[in-house]
Amino acid sequence: MKVVVVSDGPFGERAYDTIKKEFECEYIVLDIPKPESIDDFTEFPNEQLEKIKSADILITYTLNPDITFDLVEQVYDNVGYVIVGAWKGKGLKNQLESFKNVICPDIMCELVENGNKIFDEFVSKFGKPKVEIKVENNIATEIKVIRGSPCGGTNFVAKDLLGKNISDISTKAGLRIQHYPCRAGRIRLFSDEESGRYKAATFHHDAFEKALKKRVNK
Repeated sequence: MKVVVVSDGPFGERAYDTIKKEFECEYIVLDIPKPESIDDFTEFPNEQLEKIKSADILITYTLNPDITFDLVEQVYDNVGYVIVGAWKGKGLKNQLESFKNVICPDIMCELVENGNKIFDEFVSKFGKPKVEIKVENNIATEIKVIRGSPCGGTNFVAKDLLGKNISDISTKAGLRIQHYPCRAGRIRLFSDEESGRYKAATFHHDAFEKALKKRVNK
């Protein structure tokens, strides 16, 4: 499994740092010449384009919608699956997802299996949070991240809550993900920050709640 994370600067490096611990991963900041006119088709450097085309999973964090669309259009047929981590507007989302192997999630920690072998292999490790908790005397003695948010937020929460009383650990998980800080609102260009953060908080709360119901007691 090879994952390529593509950015135009502001976002993506955290995802790269997290994903490379599980899969072969490369982080590419696009070197794109400034277009002469607004209608120009984006020309990507050949060396970078070839590296992108070699990916099993491509994750884009490019903020310019024209660049995002042009990139996906040029490479979607070569890569296994494309995850668009930053997009703006339902129109762009519909255009991008008209390609057979492209998904535009509201936030990256909502990804779940969809039946595609390559995508599901990636999502077995990254996407909607899933944890396991071991408990002794109402204290979380071990928190194992089975599937975590690509940004590393789930790992942050698990480490922070280790050794804490489980009585309100689910609520704390929802709160702590926002202290990572969660970037859901800033990358979710089509909506306000609150809605993205609320989703991330809910997903982490629910993950810990489910884990508690299945917890291993010492």
